[in-house]
Amino acid sequence: MERLQAQNRLLVRQRLRLMVNQYEVHAEQPDGSEGELVAFAQQKRMAFKEQVTLYADDGKSRPILGFKARKRIDLASAYDVTDASGQPIGVFRKDFKKSLLASTWHLEQPGLGVTTGSERNKVVAALRRVWELIPYVDAVPFAWPYHFDFRAGDQVVFSVEKKIGLRDRYVVDIRDSRLDRRLVIAMAVALDALQSR
Repeated sequence: MERLQAQNRLLVRQRLRLMVNQYEVHAEQPDGSEGELVAFAQQKRMAFKEQVTLYADDGKSRPILGFKARKRIDLASAYDVTDASGQPIGVFRKDFKKSLLASTWHLEQPGLGVTTGSERNKVVAALRRVWELIPYVDAVPFAWPYHFDFRAGDQVVFSVEKKIGLRDRYVVDIRDSRLDRRLVIAMAVALDALQSR
């Protein structure tokens, strides 16, 4: 846990699979390449009540955390994040009303209060919404990457930047040492897994 908590930059990569979404989370090496695997997640598509477990390895032998929706099919549902023993780490939820213009999420960690993350570029946010309304085009991935900045007051505490490429890849920069890295990882995976909901 100490090694994970010492990380200031993580790399998240989606694996392409037919029936599930899979995500690898790596520590970043000093040269910018992927370092050790720190978490692996698998999400079933089309689940009525979202639940994702993250593991220490891709063999899924040791769970380290998970997040689960409080309600079934609710656009503004909260997601509880727990450690491997089921103890709460924090909560995140989508702000449905604000997300009509630019996707907005609220993340809560005990002792730190609420941080709010929204899409950095409002023009790209608007273009994504128009793209989703065009018939038959919604099956084609949106070409422009999107970025989220999570703020506590006016300070950015962490950011998630999507990189251009055939597969979804993200760089997560953490600027507040007090943030539980497990909660940040859960939020980063959720941004991809739940973004269209």
